[in-house]
Amino acid sequence: MSVLQGTSRTWAEGGEFAFTDPLTGLGNHRRFHDKVERLIADRADDPAPFTVGIIDLDGFKPINDLLGRAAGDEILVQVAMRLRAAMESQAAVTRVGADEFGFLFPLVFSEEAASEKAQMLIEILSAPYDVGERTARLSASVGCSLFYSGDETTDILVSKAETALYHAKRAGRGRVVVYSREMEDAAKRLTRIEQALRRAVSAGEVEPYFQPIVDLATGQITGFEALARWTDRDLGPVSPACFIPIAEERGIIGPLSQLVLRKATEAARHWPDDLFLAFNLSPSQLVDQNTGLHILSILDRAGFDPRRLEIEITETGLMSDPRSAKKIVDDLRACGIRVALDDFGTGQSSLGRLREFSFDKLKIDRAFVSVLLEDKPAEHIIRAILSMCEGLGMASVAEGIEEEAQARRLVEFGCEGGQGYFFGRPANAEATLRLLRSNKSLRPLGT
Repeated sequence: MSVLQGTSRTWAEGGEFAFTDPLTGLGNHRRFHDKVERLIADRADDPAPFTVGIIDLDGFKPINDLLGRAAGDEILVQVAMRLRAAMESQAAVTRVGADEFGFLFPLVFSEEAASEKAQMLIEILSAPYDVGERTARLSASVGCSLFYSGDETTDILVSKAETALYHAKRAGRGRVVVYSREMEDAAKRLTRIEQALRRAVSAGEVEPYFQPIVDLATGQITGFEALARWTDRDLGPVSPACFIPIAEERGIIGPLSQLVLRKATEAARHWPDDLFLAFNLSPSQLVDQNTGLHILSILDRAGFDPRRLEIEITETGLMSDPRSAKKIVDDLRACGIRVALDDFGTGQSSLGRLREFSFDKLKIDRAFVSVLLEDKPAEHIIRAILSMCEGLGMASVAEGIEEEAQARRLVEFGCEGGQGYFFGRPANAEATLRLLRSNKSLRPLGT
């Protein structure tokens, strides 16, 4: 019998190895659940509160991809050592997922104390990690839940901690969230929206709206960005800021994106041939090597020239799997589709991505444009971006223009294109076509 066979048998027979994570030496998810269940049983007669929490390492996957699997494993071992050293008497920590750790604080009785303890763990994990001759930094997000009554099971407590973790990660890196009743209500609403969205996508009820993109100097429309809009028969209008993240997180974004692109290209066929259609790809689509095939298939069925399509991707979308994203970008450009880098300046490693990827256009994020008139640093940043675009041979578009003064200043800086409420709000296909038939010039700025 081989060593591996012997190990497999031990795990299968439920020995100690079945409760141990082989990489870090910590307990695994089974150990975590076992400890929580035992503590619930111990407090059955007197249900004194205790805290359960889950730690998720922010940004671990990009570091793992950059430094390699061995370095990633070494970081996980160091994380485990730090967490084990931070545990007080009776507390416990386990590895419950690839980059997730569960902890149990039997003597932490309040939400305030749980938050303080969890914040301490985040600070401990934020110190640099030594990986050979290199160092790496991580942050962490934490979700906690408190046991209050004997009616709560291990699954309920862990589910509540996962819900809190979800809210922590949505709020940004390095956050602690303790589960509350409001979160439970929000989670139920999210589930309701998810179910309605799945139904709407299946029934083809999500529509593209189109926002004009103009030549800043003349006000001439050069193209439109397609934006998803959805009104549910029960929920009413649902903001894309709400349903797009849900679609991304719950695996609906692919079918949703294909539906909107199909409808958008069918509408854009009736536009003048010199106008382009801009369309956003989500981060998950940049790790799916079938994305390019789906896009080309939709264009072919709609009879829409690939050279009139401009795909927009964000910097954060490139971070999950840069190699996959680069292949998709290169394949799309090889077919004549232009690729724009969206929301520039708000993601990570901006300049490095410009060197590694070939982009046709760069879109300056609205965060800079909105404060352009009163914030000198924003003005300098925009000037630097535009100078870089000129040097790299990329077109430029400023997003979020809401005032004529902003547009005029951008023209002075040499920005070519603009987009925002000053030029037009998103409109449905019929209204967009009427706009084009009436006049293709919007608010010309003159000289």
